[in-house]
Order: sequence, then structure tokens, then C-alpha cells
Amino acid sequence: MQLSFLRPLYDRPGPWCSVYLDASRDTHDAHPQVDLRWRDLKGRLLEQGADAVTVEAIGQVVRGHDPMPGDYGVAIFAAGGRVVLTEYLSAPPFKNLAVWSALPHTMPLVAQRGEQIAWVRVLADRTGAEAIAISAGGVPRRAQVAGRESGQLRRVQPGGWSQSRYQRSSVEAWHHNAGDAVAATVQLAEQVGAEVVVVAGDVRATGMIAAQLPERWQDVMVRTDAGARAGGADPQLMDDITVQAIAEVAEQHINAALDRFGMQEDVGAGLEAVVAALQRNQVDTMLIVDDPSATGQLWIGPEPTDIAMEPGHLAAVRDPQQVRADAALVRALVGTDAELAVLGRDEAPDLTDGIGAVLRYVDAGTPGRGNG
Repeated sequence: MQLSFLRPLYDRPGPWCSVYLDASRDTHDAHPQVDLRWRDLKGRLLEQGADAVTVEAIGQVVRGHDPMPGDYGVAIFAAGGRVVLTEYLSAPPFKNLAVWSALPHTMPLVAQRGEQIAWVRVLADRTGAEAIAISAGGVPRRAQVAGRESGQLRRVQPGGWSQSRYQRSSVEAWHHNAGDAVAATVQLAEQVGAEVVVVAGDVRATGMIAAQLPERWQDVMVRTDAGARAGGADPQLMDDITVQAIAEVAEQHINAALDRFGMQEDVGAGLEAVVAALQRNQVDTMLIVDDPSATGQLWIGPEPTDIAMEPGHLAAVRDPQQVRADAALVRALVGTDAELAVLGRDEAPDLTDGIGAVLRYVDAGTPGRGNG
């Protein structure tokens, strides 16, 4: 998982208010319910010593954000009277949280957000297509393809000498429109670096699009006849297929990271080894088992690589701070452009301390490798 979206949180000093709120509003009393949840979290922040200006900035976001249908959550991070980052959650958070701390409490966000996969979906019929692309950062891009051919699009049975000409005209029109849809799809896929391309809709149109896609995109294509451009069509099956395709690629990423970790000959395993590797800017991808109950702590200084098990290990730091371990780890990953893989307990049951790292390099100074 790339963590660059968190960088704004580490470009300014704390302390930080971190709020995770169930913002669901799909009942008749939804507004009062959200207000009550926020009032409770507001009280917790003030009890912890958060300043009223920063708390009120979060309150304005809670009260003023555009509500979405269904169940969802929102994560809000603020410091110095300003909201720095707001992230919508596709489901309510594990529990409502309000934390006032030296570093933003980001682990619940990255654990729930999960591996972000860039994807494109094109919904086509014989007259054109609608395409949407989502980047790894969640930014949407859209394209509407009208198709160059709007004339003879149905294969008719006129009879007589002109029948074959009508049939050829229809097929050529479909082919041209499919080509326009392919051009738009490829452009979007290249813009977001798509790892999944879903081609949905009319079976004949999707077949022509699939045939014209460059080989690079055919390798990541999922084709389905689910979905329709007609008004009132139910998109549920098409959405389910898209989500499943994305989930399979995300799982492949996790498995690849686990495989790379397993090939490192017992280096980069356990909290102490990971902290030492982060100090040396050695971590490519950190693996961590999601544990919402974790309370471990580490010591930090002003730089992302100022991270240690004990304050005495930060000899060059004048006044090291003790903070949540997961908050310190995420800050170090962001500051060193490393990635993160969040695992379920059943995915890595034997991972030492529930944490490990795929290393960028291994040398004689790597913990566990020895000095010779």
C-alpha cells in the first residue's frame, strides 16, 4: 500500500486531533445520531487537552460534509486549528475514536482503507460507452464515448440484393464505435496506471472492445455482460464483479509481499528488527498484522528515521517523545517512501511480534545478518 496520501500529516507539527466517526445517515433520526456521536467524541478530545479551535474545525467538517447514502464513516485529522486531511470510509469505523496525540493516529485508517488498486471500467453498448477510472489514491476520472457511427447500428433483414450491404454496415459501425471506446479506455488506464480493466455491457460490444485492446491491457481485463447503459438498469452485479476483480489483485499484492519476506533468510522479522531497518532507511515494505487493541509504544525524534525502542537509542535527539508504536511506524514509512501491507491474523500467524519488513537491501549491518 502506498502511503503518500498521508504526507500532508507529517509536513506540519502536532499535536494532532484524530477522529474516526460513523457518519451513516440512512435512518429518519440520522442527523441527531451523528450529532450525538460527534458530541461524545468532542468531549473526549477536550478531556485529553485538545484546543477548542482545532476541535471546532473538526466539528465544522462533521456538520458540513456532504452526506452519502448507506453506512459509511469519516476519518478527520486536524492540528493548529486546521483540518489537514479528511478521508471517507466505505464502512463505519471499527469503533468511534477521538485521539489527541503528538502524531496523527493513522493506523485505523490504513487498516480499513486496505490495498488501493487503480482500475478502469468501461460500460459499453453498440452506440458508445461510459468509462470510469479510479487511481490508487481514489481520484476518479470519467469519459463519455458517443461513438463516431450513429447510423445503421442494427442488423436488419431487409431482403433482396441490399441485405449483405446492410449487414456489413452494421458490423463496421459497431467496430468503429468499439475502437473509440478502446481509445478512451486505454487513455484512462494509462493515466491512473490501472491494474484491472473491467469491460462490461452488451456482449457484442464488449467482444469487439476486448479484441481491440492492446495486449498489455488484455492481460488485466475482466469481461462481463453484466450492466447496461439503459436508464434504470441495476448496476449491482457489475459492481460486484468489479469489486471482486480488485480484491483479487489486492490479495496478489499481499501474497507477493509475503513471498518476498519469506525469501530473506530470517532478517527483517520482529519489531526490533523493523525499527532498526527504518532507522537505516532500509524498509521497502512493512508487513503488520492488524490489531486494533495494540497499545505498544516507541520513541521518536523530529526526523522520520528518529525511531527507537528506547530513548537512549536516540543519542542525537535532545528530547525524544514516547508515542504509539503504530503511529511512529507509519510516520517512518511515509518519510522514507516505504509501503505497507496490513494483514489479517490468519494471513501471517507466525509473524514475529505481528510485524516484519521486506528490505531494500541487506548488508553486514542488517540485524540478524551478523557482522561478517
